[in-house]
Amino acid sequence: MHVEEASTALVSEKEGKKYYFCSTTCKLQFDKPELEMKTLKQALALAWPLTIIVAVFTYVLQLSYGNYVMLVLASIVQFYAGQRFYAGIIDAVKNKSANMDTLIAIGTSAAWAYSTVVVLFPAVFPTGGVYYDTSTIIIALILTGTYMQRLAESRASTAVSALVSLQPKIAHVVKGNDVTDVPIEQIKEGYILLVKPGEKIPTDSVVLEGESSVDESMITGESMPVTKRKGDKITGGTMNSTSSLRIKAAKVGEDTALAQIIRIVKDTASSKVPIQKLADKVSSYFVPAVVLIGLVAALGWYFIGGVGLNVAILIFVSVLIIACPCALGIATPAALLVSSGKAAKSGILVKSGESLQTASKVNAIVLDKTGTLTKGSPEVTDIVILSTYSKRQVLAFAAVAEINSEHVLGKAIVAKANSEKIKAEFPKKFNYKQGVGVTAFDRDGRKIMIGNMEMFGKHLPEEAKRQLKNLESEGKTTLILGVDDKVIGLIALADVLKEDSAKAIDALQGSGKEVWLVTGDNERVANAVARQLGIKNIIAQSKPEQKMEKIAELQKSGKVVAMVGDGVNDAPALTKADLGIAIGAGTEVAMQAGGIILIRNSIYDAYIALELGKRTMSKIRQNLFWAFGYNIILIPIAAGALIPFFTISVYDFLPLLAAFAMAFSSVTVVSNSLLLARFRVS
Repeated sequence: MHVEEASTALVSEKEGKKYYFCSTTCKLQFDKPELEMKTLKQALALAWPLTIIVAVFTYVLQLSYGNYVMLVLASIVQFYAGQRFYAGIIDAVKNKSANMDTLIAIGTSAAWAYSTVVVLFPAVFPTGGVYYDTSTIIIALILTGTYMQRLAESRASTAVSALVSLQPKIAHVVKGNDVTDVPIEQIKEGYILLVKPGEKIPTDSVVLEGESSVDESMITGESMPVTKRKGDKITGGTMNSTSSLRIKAAKVGEDTALAQIIRIVKDTASSKVPIQKLADKVSSYFVPAVVLIGLVAALGWYFIGGVGLNVAILIFVSVLIIACPCALGIATPAALLVSSGKAAKSGILVKSGESLQTASKVNAIVLDKTGTLTKGSPEVTDIVILSTYSKRQVLAFAAVAEINSEHVLGKAIVAKANSEKIKAEFPKKFNYKQGVGVTAFDRDGRKIMIGNMEMFGKHLPEEAKRQLKNLESEGKTTLILGVDDKVIGLIALADVLKEDSAKAIDALQGSGKEVWLVTGDNERVANAVARQLGIKNIIAQSKPEQKMEKIAELQKSGKVVAMVGDGVNDAPALTKADLGIAIGAGTEVAMQAGGIILIRNSIYDAYIALELGKRTMSKIRQNLFWAFGYNIILIPIAAGALIPFFTISVYDFLPLLAAFAMAFSSVTVVSNSLLLARFRVS
């Protein structure tokens, strides 16, 4: 229900955020869900046995004292099992609003009060008919529906529960030669921890000693274990698989990645999207309107239609019960809870429900290159032979020359040699000339030169020039390698595409989205990357403010724009876009600016996030359609539309069917939302 924050006294605060409630029951469910569930079970355990006895006395045992027995039993059900509805009315009066409890309490009280007057003051209504069965069955059915709804909601929150369960309870703290078990809450930054095989990593840390495979699937969604070595960062909550590790705590408590993930998922589930705000506003007017419709229908049939007072009361009760807007209240939160949990399990963090709604509308996407479409660091892509030496020998010579280098290209060459199991020896002499290249002498006295055209000048063979031009046309940085003043090969390096970049671009363009590559890199490199991926819209050598200008231009043309980036320079564009999508391996600044964070560093997850947004909004619309449609169809029936066809006998069962339909509608909305858990993108 819509709640005016300024007027309600029902407020809860969690993790620095305030939440406002229309009733004590809703607040209790938020603050202490276990206690609310226990109270609900107790009410059900009392309501159904007494309701069954009332039904037996109504339809089976026609005893002279039966009405008095039913009065006592129905009163217990009405005011004890149904006390939550009266508490809701009190809260509604305090908040100067009307909630769903208002309809239930007024409707069942009307049936109970009429019946009680018949029993205690029979001269007032000589017909003698009582409707205790109606009031008790309605309360029992609604409590049952609420219980089923709570069960469905608990299933919907399993993703959050699974994330919470990842947090280990104990950590092994190393002090000298002693290892002590300490509760995780007492771990502080800088503590040295021991993690044994099969144990969870206690907190975000850096590996000090050891090498082990770590299962990060629950955090990143990545199925394959990742090898962690000395110096590697390691995330709390992930599972150490093969060997013991000594780690140093880097982040603890609420600062850890897992704690932030859990907080974001919870915030998303409790956030509102624009479409829900409209539904909430409608609901705030809906309850008074329903009470008015019920009164008008009851009085109209009584004075104009000629039905008896007992039937008029049943018409009033039926309208109130059948129109109870429980389904409206949970239509959006249920879908958001399931989808945010599903996203988190897939390595996608959605910061708010509004981000999901925006994701469903995106029709243009702007992509950064470095670290987004590419891995963000150069790798050796080609080794061209220009002599009798083999590729392995050419790589070995290059590694000798670059082993002392701190240059990113030199490190990439040494890394390639290591991956090929080539052990490079340190050179006897080493000289680096800024912007030109490296000259070194190996243990055998051979002179090794590696660098650019300036290093080799006019002595470069024509074949080398031709190959060099071809490689550079592909956007690759190419180094020339010479031994004893003779060119023996070329080594090309490039910031290579991520494995799923091509798949992601195909999927985005295949779904009708306009894709733009906007990068600060030079035009030659940008064109090469765009050519490989099939991107037609390219802007190279773009500064941060130019990225923002392009996004603004697209927005002016009517596009809903998503921006995907990972660096500090992407933060302004991420903020300017309708939806910012930050790569999880990027900077803190980028992740703060993004509305969606891709933990797995996979650009394809951007496509998954946009599709999940579309599916979530589809579910929300289905839920709202069901909730509104149900009321639009059934309120006229409850108000007497069937009397001309089936006479007033329809009200022998209509109030009970109204209670069942109301409960069923809420369960249907939650169950429909749970279907989001089956969301898959191939």
